[in-house]
Amino acid sequence: MSLEERLEKATTEYQKLQKDLENTVENRQKLDAQMTENEQVQKEFSQLKPSNTIYKLIGPVLVRQEQSEAKGNVEKRLEFIKGEIKRVEALLKDIGDKSEKVKSEIVQIQAIRQGQQEAIGGASAAASA
Repeated sequence: MSLEERLEKATTEYQKLQKDLENTVENRQKLDAQMTENEQVQKEFSQLKPSNTIYKLIGPVLVRQEQSEAKGNVEKRLEFIKGEIKRVEALLKDIGDKSEKVKSEIVQIQAIRQGQQEAIGGASAAASA
C-alpha cells in the first residue's frame, strides 16, 4: 500500500473516530441531564410526608402511585444511569486512545512523505546545478 493510500485510510479512520467521539460525548451529556433530573426528583421525594400523594403520568392520564414504588423507581433509574455513565466513560477512553493512535500514525506518514519530497527536491536541485 502506498503512502498516499495509507494516509487516506488513516485520515478516514480518524474522521470516523472523531464523529464517534462527538456522538459519545453527546450521549454522555444526555445521561448527565437525566442524572440531574432524577437526583432532583429524589431530593423532592425526600421532603414528602407520608400523607402526600404521588401521581405518575401515563399517556394523558395521571395515575396515583405509592410513594415507596415511586422512590424505588427513581432509585433504579439512578443506578441504571450511573451504570450507563460508566460504560460511556469507558467508551470515551477507548475512542480517545484509538484516535490518538491513528493521529500519531498520520503524523508519522506525513513525516515520511515530507522526507521523501525533500530528498526528491534535493536530488533535482543537485542535478540541475
